[in-house]
Amino acid sequence: MSAEASTPQDAPSTRVLTLPNLLSVVRLAGVPLFLWLVLGPEADLWALGLLVVSGLTDWADGWLARRLGQTSVVGQVLDPVADRLYILAVVVGLGLRDVIPWWLVVALPLRDALMWGLVPLLRTRGYSSLPVHFLGKAATFNLLYAFPLLLLAEAGGLVGDLARVFGWAFAFWGLGLYWWAGVLYAWQVRTLLRGTERLPREERRAASTRQGSRAERAGGRTRAGRGA
Repeated sequence: MSAEASTPQDAPSTRVLTLPNLLSVVRLAGVPLFLWLVLGPEADLWALGLLVVSGLTDWADGWLARRLGQTSVVGQVLDPVADRLYILAVVVGLGLRDVIPWWLVVALPLRDALMWGLVPLLRTRGYSSLPVHFLGKAATFNLLYAFPLLLLAEAGGLVGDLARVFGWAFAFWGLGLYWWAGVLYAWQVRTLLRGTERLPREERRAASTRQGSRAERAGGRTRAGRGA
């Protein structure tokens, strides 16, 4: 009952022009800039600074959305998309620079590709997605710390050596959590498929829209409760 009462004020809006969304767009614009800095002039310090700014804006857009009451449907799409694109850009850029091995470059996008492969199965039950598991957020957190440190390791010296140790620690934890979160997500999909009936095609779109709205509201409340 209390959850139903809180739904109207917690539900994300359909507004597009908000400050958090602007920060997310700025983060997205930084993706090609990062690749150019790493692969063109090899300006590692500038690329490192860009990753730091990206991390700060990632935190700031969520904080501002809650603080200003500007949680939006668009923002809930932009934020994870920006995270995934940054991770993809960083692993490709660092892989081409031989900073990280190619097995790591392949392992991260492969997991995302497998997750996308589950979407058509969800749609047969009228779902567009399932709630994001906290392990997925923890994995992203570790990876977004790992790659700047591994880039800093290229500087050499004591700072570079320490950055390499901590960077690989974050990378291995992040990779493990990333795949474990994927396994849990796949298990949730399996449970859903076994426990629900396949919907007729004409009913799927309406059911998916209703489920997406409920998931977005729940996601907004969950992020507000975590405060991160």
